[in-house]
Amino acid sequence: MTALILHHYPSSPFSEKIRLVLGFKQLPWKSVVIPSIAPKPDVVALTGGYRKTPVLQIGADIYCDSTLICEVLEHEHPEPVLYPPHLKGVARVFAQWADSTLFWAAMAYNLQPRGAQALFANVAPEAAQAFGEDRRQMSVGMQRLRPADATAAYRSYLRRLAHMVEEHDFTFGAEPCVADFAAYHPLWFTRQCVPMMADIFQATPAVLEWMDRVAALGHGRMEKFSAADAITVAAGAEPMPVVSDVFQDEHGIALGSEVTVAAESFGTEPTAGTLIAATRTRYTVRRTDPRAGTVHVHFPRIGYVLQKAQA
Repeated sequence: MTALILHHYPSSPFSEKIRLVLGFKQLPWKSVVIPSIAPKPDVVALTGGYRKTPVLQIGADIYCDSTLICEVLEHEHPEPVLYPPHLKGVARVFAQWADSTLFWAAMAYNLQPRGAQALFANVAPEAAQAFGEDRRQMSVGMQRLRPADATAAYRSYLRRLAHMVEEHDFTFGAEPCVADFAAYHPLWFTRQCVPMMADIFQATPAVLEWMDRVAALGHGRMEKFSAADAITVAAGAEPMPVVSDVFQDEHGIALGSEVTVAAESFGTEPTAGTLIAATRTRYTVRRTDPRAGTVHVHFPRIGYVLQKAQA
C-alpha cells in the first residue's frame, strides 16, 4: 500500500487522536509537520483551501477531517478494530459528541487566561497574537462557551467519563475503540499542553488512569518527511478510482458539477473542484494544482456543506 503521510503539528489535539489511532493499529507513517496557523501553502496545494489539522495523504488522495481519517485507516487496516460490530453505532455517536461538545468545552476551559498565558509563555507576543487572530477568523459566527460555563461543563463530562472507565479499561469495554481516541485528545491537551490547568482531573482519578492506558498505545512507527516530498508524491501518483456506488443525491447537484465543500462551522475555508463522488458518508472532489497535480480531496458528509460553485 502507498505510504500514509500525516500532515500535522505536535500540539494539535485532533492530530494526537490520529497519531494514537496509528499507534493502536501499529502502522508506519510519514510525518509532515505543518504550521499551526495560516498561511499554509503546502497544505492548500493538496487540499485546495481546507486548512484544518490533520490531513491524511495516501498518494494523490487527500483525506480531510479526523472522523474520515479514522474510517479510511479502518478500511485499509481492519485489525485491530476501531468500530467493533456490537458497538459500531454507539461508538460513532459518542465519538461525534466527544469531537464537538466535549472538545469545545475542554478548549474553552484550557485557553482561558491562565492556560493561554502559560501556553504562549515562551512565544513572542506577536506570534501569540497571530495565533489568536487566526483562530478568531476560523471561528467567525461560532457560539463559544464562557470560561465559567466551560469549566462547569468540563467537570461534568469528566465525571461521566469516570463512570465509564471505572468499570473497565476503556470507554466501552476491555479494548479501545474510536470512542476512546475521540474522548482522549481534548483531555490530552489539558494534561500535556497546559498542565497548570490539569488540576481539574483531581476529582476523577479513574480518568487519569484511563488516559495512561490510551497513551501507552503509542504513535506507531513514524518517519520524518518534508512537505515538498509529500507534494512530489502527490504529483507523481494517480488518485485511486472512486468506488462504484458513488452517488447519493441530496442536493440536486449532478456528478461532474463544479462545487465547493466547506466545514459547517469552524474553519470554513472552501475547497473548489469537480464533484466525482457523493456517497452515503463522503464527498470527493477532483482538483488540479500546479505543484501537486491532479488530486482527489475527500470530506465526510456530516459536518460539511456541499454547494454548487458560483458561476
